[in-house]
Amino acid sequence: MDRVVFEGVGKRYGKQWALRGVNARFAPGEVVMVIGPNGSGKTTLIKCLLGLVRTTEGAIQVNGMEVGTDPEYRRALGYMPQLAEFPRELTVDQLLRMMNDIRNARSGSTDDRLIGSLGLEALLDKRIGTLSGGMRQKVSAVLAFRYRPSVLVLDEPTAGLDPVSARTLLEAVSEARRNGATVLITSHIMEEVQQLGDRLAYLQDGRLRVLLAPEVLLEVTRESSLSRALPKYLDQLPPSHVESM
Repeated sequence: MDRVVFEGVGKRYGKQWALRGVNARFAPGEVVMVIGPNGSGKTTLIKCLLGLVRTTEGAIQVNGMEVGTDPEYRRALGYMPQLAEFPRELTVDQLLRMMNDIRNARSGSTDDRLIGSLGLEALLDKRIGTLSGGMRQKVSAVLAFRYRPSVLVLDEPTAGLDPVSARTLLEAVSEARRNGATVLITSHIMEEVQQLGDRLAYLQDGRLRVLLAPEVLLEVTRESSLSRALPKYLDQLPPSHVESM
């Protein structure tokens, strides 16, 4: 069964469509890199999947549960926003405990390995408000992976991270994929897209223009890098065409 399904999804703000006619199916054990220019609909797509905004048309399913109808689907999600905001007066440890209570997590059921691999042990007693942006991103990463979600949504996850921490995070993504998670990542780093993505989803003007494996794009364009292959491929498509595989 497909893990995440978009069926004719559209979102309108006033008279402006931010998303229109998005159809896609994402499988367990798949990493999908969501890319596109500013204003293409990436953020709206994520917000619709997370249930933060309601779709104007169409439906989204997670593990067979419809977003906006069955709140139980939220238990399947792990989310790392690009800019995380947490209560500044809480310590890191207090935040983790609070999230355990919210998630009704049993003792020993959480995956806390990223606390160690991202070097957060020494910061557990520090208040969130005293942490740098990069450290808050690490806390956000821990929370996204901590409850072993079957669907991970990561919004520019390596932004603000040092190179070593970024590599650690991407290794965690690869492990989650091996364990059967479906991972959606927004990124503007084409090297990450090419190396990590099983498929890339390219949005433009609110429409899903391309949903293909990176190697397919490279093969059909006879290019060695996605930064050259994708523009070349898009130039060959009619304006309303959607290519998927």
